[in-house]
Amino acid sequence: MARLADEVVEKLARLAASEGVELLAVEYGGTARRPVVRLILDREDGGVSLADCELVSRQASVLLDAYDPFPDAFTLEVSSPGLERKLHDEKDYARFAGHRVRARMRPSWPAPRVLDGALVGRDGGIVRVTDDRGVTHELPETALFEVRLSLSADEIKQDFQQRGRKH
Repeated sequence: MARLADEVVEKLARLAASEGVELLAVEYGGTARRPVVRLILDREDGGVSLADCELVSRQASVLLDAYDPFPDAFTLEVSSPGLERKLHDEKDYARFAGHRVRARMRPSWPAPRVLDGALVGRDGGIVRVTDDRGVTHELPETALFEVRLSLSADEIKQDFQQRGRKH
């Protein structure tokens, strides 16, 4: 699957920043005939709105049309990372240390391939997660498929209430 050139991703990041949001990640999906480019936006306070997504989407669409990164049509999606967000970079791992996560391993990893527990952190290519029995697992980043927040119903309720007070 084709990917955007680093120069285009940098321009998208500057565009997002000019609107007060951060381009957290660029993800790719779809098929070779109909690629999907997904821009994931974030804010320090976690308050990415639909209006933020729409604004960045309109501007990113114009920018991508100018660079014409794919030979045929493609779909652009712009969204927030959501409550059960995927962790992307060092900043995410530091910000969410102590939170509950679900780590999914690549198929080549010996069982178990899914680990639920508290995120200890990431250091030197190793992600550390403490499971419910108190055992800390050291997971090489190269063996990870993804790490996502795994919120309980109480945490989701608390997040919803906090967001309601901010807006």
